[in-house]
Amino acid sequence: MNGGRVAEAVEVWKRRARQLRTDTYALYLATRDPRVPWYVKVLAAIVVAYAFSPIDLIPDFIPVLGYLDDLILVPLGLVVAVKMIPQPVWDDCRERAEEALGQDRPRSWIAAGIIIAIWLCAVALTVAWVVRATRRVPSAGR
Repeated sequence: MNGGRVAEAVEVWKRRARQLRTDTYALYLATRDPRVPWYVKVLAAIVVAYAFSPIDLIPDFIPVLGYLDDLILVPLGLVVAVKMIPQPVWDDCRERAEEALGQDRPRSWIAAGIIIAIWLCAVALTVAWVVRATRRVPSAGR
């Protein structure tokens, strides 16, 4: 009996993952649609770039947090952006996404570069801060 519930729960999660994939690609299509306002395109582009990027802002190997960004940030960004897109446009984009997703998942290497740049900047700022902080510490001999 419990095995049936587990299998059912797994199927529900698989459906949700497929829908999230379709909706994310539909959001990408919306960024290219002239009927979508520019500010919505900007938000949608950020969400899509993050979702399709092969590199996460918080790496998946970090326990709990690594997966929470994927489970929270992408769906939350998607919900906000979709609410700002006119319904007929969204319906059209979703249909086109469902047709197109027989192919491999699109990836944004530009977004990957941006995420890498963010990490490099964070590391550089941390190193600079540590160097600066250690220079201020007075030595014991003075």
